[in-house]
Amino acid sequence: MSSHLSAPAPSPAPTPCGTVAQLLIEYLRAEGVDKVFGIPGGAAVWLMNELKNKSHEIEYVICRHETGAAYIADGYARVKGHLGVVLTTSGPGATNALTGAMNAQASNSPVLVITGEVPEAYYGKGYLQEGTDAKLDVHNIYQNALASSAIISSPANFQTLFQQALRNALSLPRQAVHISLPNDIAGECVPGYPASVRPSTYRPRTACTDPKAVADTLHELVHAKRPLIFLGNGSRDALACPERLKAFTEFVDRFGIAVMTTPDAKGIFPEGHALSLRNYGICGSAWPSLYMHPSNKADQFDTLLVLGSSLGELSTSVTASALYSPALEPTRHFIQVDLSAGVIGRDFPITRGIVAEIGSTLDVMCEQAHHLHPDQAKVDARKAVIQQIKLSRAPWSDPAGRDSEAAPVHPAAMMRVIDELVHEGHIFIDAGNCVGWSLNNLVINPPVRYHSALSMGPMGFAVGAVVGGKMAAPHLPCVAVVGDGAFMMHGAEISTAAQHRVGAIWIVLDDNDLAMVSQGMAQLLPPAAQWDDYYQLGRPDLALFAQGLGAHAVTVTHEQGTQALREALQHALEDADKHHRPQVISVRINTQVAPPYGWPTLTPADCCSSTNKAKP
Repeated sequence: MSSHLSAPAPSPAPTPCGTVAQLLIEYLRAEGVDKVFGIPGGAAVWLMNELKNKSHEIEYVICRHETGAAYIADGYARVKGHLGVVLTTSGPGATNALTGAMNAQASNSPVLVITGEVPEAYYGKGYLQEGTDAKLDVHNIYQNALASSAIISSPANFQTLFQQALRNALSLPRQAVHISLPNDIAGECVPGYPASVRPSTYRPRTACTDPKAVADTLHELVHAKRPLIFLGNGSRDALACPERLKAFTEFVDRFGIAVMTTPDAKGIFPEGHALSLRNYGICGSAWPSLYMHPSNKADQFDTLLVLGSSLGELSTSVTASALYSPALEPTRHFIQVDLSAGVIGRDFPITRGIVAEIGSTLDVMCEQAHHLHPDQAKVDARKAVIQQIKLSRAPWSDPAGRDSEAAPVHPAAMMRVIDELVHEGHIFIDAGNCVGWSLNNLVINPPVRYHSALSMGPMGFAVGAVVGGKMAAPHLPCVAVVGDGAFMMHGAEISTAAQHRVGAIWIVLDDNDLAMVSQGMAQLLPPAAQWDDYYQLGRPDLALFAQGLGAHAVTVTHEQGTQALREALQHALEDADKHHRPQVISVRINTQVAPPYGWPTLTPADCCSSTNKAKP
């Protein structure tokens, strides 16, 4: 009788296990997140502990205010091209972050806000800073402000709800999302903990268009007498691809098609290009209107292709006295392309609407155009028209002011100095008069990128966002142009920058006033003198404030001119790069000038009329 030894049965592979907090960190790592911004608190204990355990992989950047943290995460996301993440505690920590999150949503920035919450066992019992089942309902607040909000009510639903949040944030258009994570749930084990986390398994790449509609649009463009392409902020991601930008530039050059942008999309097509009319809309360049509506009515522009713009107020109103101006309507073809069907044809009558992703649309259009032959006589004629417009008229509203070297510094000249010295990197624009001055006077050419927040327009956005931008691109200049009112709202984030050796630069329009409001009210409701000094700010020493927070800071006084600003900015760029410390330049600007908003003058009847929407 023979015998044999059987091989032992293999041991089953160990099943991965871990908590909700641990798996959440794995998702963030898989999405390329290396920084989380916020302020810690007791309702996020387990997540805070896990961030500490993984601090060599993900840094928890402690900010000075939760709104500032959301602005910083927004700036980081815009520059990095990845998800921006905010982590706060419950109650006031969650509500403080809301404004920055709303702004990210309006600006199509991919930002995830994670707010801690009290343990579920204590819902409704008056637990400190509770934000669920009480008068404060954080989930519903965020649900009504962002693309999505979800409460993780069980470890079993964490993956489903968190993956959905990531899909909503990182699909096109990019959006802001919120997750509420009760403290006890964060520390519990996840059933079916995955062996690995791969974004390709839970979110797709957005790439879709309508080739037939694109072909019809291309036909209309190339056969038009005076065609025009209008790029919105929805084209930003598409044209951030160098190869696509090159193909699009070659296409418009070959067919002689003029290009302009919305204010929010300023500079995504090189403003120095011969076919660029620069930005249209509020405080825009003078060139688009001259091209669209020449003195000879037979030469009016006949075809407009809008790519990635909802055609909102600031994008379509050249002056505040003529909102949603019908001057944007061409004589023949009005085509609007957007991923959101809800904005197509909303504000202007169209001849064709295409629900599509802009990158794929541009790819198909440029490929189809390879097989077409331009009418060279028409192309040459259009290029000659554009060249003549540029030779005959400066794009700025005040050429002498932009060229000024006088004291005090003219804000338009300030923008010229930025153009002279910042040749790469990122420029962040805050709300207020810095919007008007920058739109009208900056010339943005890649690799410089212009970032604003004109859909929501919060004061303080750029004050924080420049910190996140510089963290995302530490070797590139990152400059914020801000007003003194906005600077004081979130200037404490200079301390965040100093702590982390972030060489962000703030240029502050220091006029001791909320000048956009006071100047606007002076125009809307004269006499102007009644608004002088009405909104003054107490003449704070902004340089001293910034120095106290760890910045190198200087003041360009009323007695100094543009050369002093030039020297200060040159030094700031060098010092930020060499010493990795924040830089603040407070400029006591000329207060007798205003951006070209074109405010109307209101009468009492206008103020009572429901049809009048003008506002400062």
